[in-house]
Amino acid sequence: MNPSVPSEQLPRASAGRGNPELAPPPPSRTGGAYGTGGAPGGSPSGDLFDSVLPPASDIYKGSREILRESYVPARLPHRENQIRQVAEVLSPGLRGELPSNLLIYGKIGTGKTAVVQQVRLEFLRRATADRSMSFLSINCGNIDTPYSLLQTLGNSLAEREEDRIPTGWALDRVQGGLRGLLNARGGICLLVLDEIDRLVARSGDGVLYTLSQINTELDTARLCLIGISNDLKFTNHLDARVRSRLNEEKILFPPYDAPQLQDILRDRAREVFRDGVVDAGVIERCAAYAALENGDARRALALLRLAGEIAERERARRIAGDHVVKAKSRLELDIIVECVRTLPPHCKVLLYAILQAFERRRTGVLTGEVYDAYCKLCQRLGLQPLHARSISNYLSELENLGLVRAGIVSRGRGGRTREIVVDVPIAETVPVLAEDPLLAALARPRGPNQTLLTNFDNPNRS
Repeated sequence: MNPSVPSEQLPRASAGRGNPELAPPPPSRTGGAYGTGGAPGGSPSGDLFDSVLPPASDIYKGSREILRESYVPARLPHRENQIRQVAEVLSPGLRGELPSNLLIYGKIGTGKTAVVQQVRLEFLRRATADRSMSFLSINCGNIDTPYSLLQTLGNSLAEREEDRIPTGWALDRVQGGLRGLLNARGGICLLVLDEIDRLVARSGDGVLYTLSQINTELDTARLCLIGISNDLKFTNHLDARVRSRLNEEKILFPPYDAPQLQDILRDRAREVFRDGVVDAGVIERCAAYAALENGDARRALALLRLAGEIAERERARRIAGDHVVKAKSRLELDIIVECVRTLPPHCKVLLYAILQAFERRRTGVLTGEVYDAYCKLCQRLGLQPLHARSISNYLSELENLGLVRAGIVSRGRGGRTREIVVDVPIAETVPVLAEDPLLAALARPRGPNQTLLTNFDNPNRS
């Protein structure tokens, strides 16, 4: 072997019969810390996951997907009455008769979608032999424009590729194509619009009017609407004609209390975890945390799932109360991230100003100082600053979301003002704000002759 040539550059005769062009390529040296060529430090790529991938779990016996909200169990504890109510409303569809439209209300995590999915599965099982029966579901959180909703519905009914509604048609033509597909299928079509309130908030009630009166334009088919909403008052914003057509039957899902959440968690835990690995008090603690947040079963399941994952990463043999506490902190951070991402642009600029001022002083920041800082940031970003009254409203919104706290303080002759304290981790929140292209410039490194943009209270400060 030639000592001047690294061994990984020598062709392997067995692989290419002596031909270097057929030899396997050398390991990549340009993959970065997590590239295909190796793990950090130049170690073989397998070392990275060998160091973090736990051995065969001593905690799990079933799929951890059972602890996710997408899983629909065979039994839904404490929702037997709601299942029966939904089935009673929709049961005429099994006889070929049009059921009443149905609106299902309830706060997040009260089992609305799971109940409808369970009824849907049973409905389809009973209607397997009848091709004229359809039970479709669309999540309006993802599909929230009239065009995409009608196109998605039509394409769900299309049995052949040539029958599908292509992108590019005018909205009137899409509506005509949907009517044609419904008539071609015939029979009863039950359509679930999950998060229907988000559709109305984004696009108004025009598409609901179209769907609610479409039966007057159909010959061989009938459409029944089932709306699921977290907003108990969203129908107040609907046109009276839409409200009268849509609002035929209502079912309200109450929040779960702590004992009910415990029953839900115990059912899932028996399917997922090995016997005896969940310490006493873990289920109760997960349920108590979720009960304090409007009885959200999704929250309770997420806490238990993440507690199990944290225990596994720590190579623990049991899930303890400390793992639930860590899971709660992790989930709260995730909620903060999603909340910050959805703030309006000026609200993001205001929050950025508050975070930077608080980071420097580590004490409360007065509203006047925050407004001055906000205006200077707007000037640098090329924005027209909002009036102080509007910023005060945004500040109240940030407080309502739990991102900041604003208390009244007295300044003697200077009067009374609000002092703002940050209630979120600054190091994690600032990068989330910087994801917005509007604020991205604030996070860029400073050039040799460039003022540090985040020093908004003193532009000449280095």
